[in-house]
Amino acid sequence: MSVILQDLIFSHHEDDTLLNIPRWEVASGEKVFLEGESGSGKSTLLNLIAGILPPTSGQIALLGERLERLNQRQRDRFRAGNIGYIFQQFNLIPYLNAIDNILLAQEFSNKVTGNGFARAQELLEQLQLPESVWRLPGQSLSIGQQQRVAIARALFNSPRLILADEPTSALDQKNRKAFMEILMDLCDAYQSTLIFVSHDPTLASDFDRIDVLGDINKAGA
Repeated sequence: MSVILQDLIFSHHEDDTLLNIPRWEVASGEKVFLEGESGSGKSTLLNLIAGILPPTSGQIALLGERLERLNQRQRDRFRAGNIGYIFQQFNLIPYLNAIDNILLAQEFSNKVTGNGFARAQELLEQLQLPESVWRLPGQSLSIGQQQRVAIARALFNSPRLILADEPTSALDQKNRKAFMEILMDLCDAYQSTLIFVSHDPTLASDFDRIDVLGDINKAGA
C-alpha cells in the first residue's frame, strides 16, 4: 500500500474536529479521485498525507514510513524525495523562470543526482512547453504554461506518490482536458500513485477509484 490512514483525527481546536477517518487505503500505482465539497477538508487531508501538517492523533503510513513518528525536518525531507504535490494555484515563485521553479524540487532532496537542468529540460520537453518560454519568469507564463511547470516540478524527483489539490479549478474546459491527459500519461510513465481531490465529478472518469470524502470522514456525520 502507498497510503494507510488509521484512526486519523485532525482538529483545529479541541471541540472542532475537521477529519475523523477510521481507515483509508490507497494501493501502489492506484489513481484515486477524492470528491468533496469546498471546505470539507480535502486540502487539509492532502497536507496531512504530505506531512505538511501533523495529525492530532492516529497513524499515517506512507510508502511504509510512519509520518507521525517523524519530526518536521524529517517529514520535509521525506516529502521532497517521495511526493510530488500539485497545488491549486500552482505556487510558482513569480520572479523565477520556469527552469528555476522546477529546480526548487531538489532543494530538500538528495534523491536526484547528475544534471538538474537536464532533468528539468527533459520534463519540459515531455510536457511540450516550448524552449522560448523556459527563461521567462513565472508571472509571465500563461495559465496553461504554469500548469506544465507545476507538473514538471512535481515529477522532478520521480515521486512514488503524486498529490493534486484542485489543480484544474482555474482552467477552462480545453486546458482541463489537456491537463488531465498529461497527468494521467505521466503517472503511468513513472508508475506513480495519484490522489486527486476535486469538487468536480466530471473529472473522475479516468480514475481507478472514486471516493467521497464525506463517506470516509466521520467528523460531523
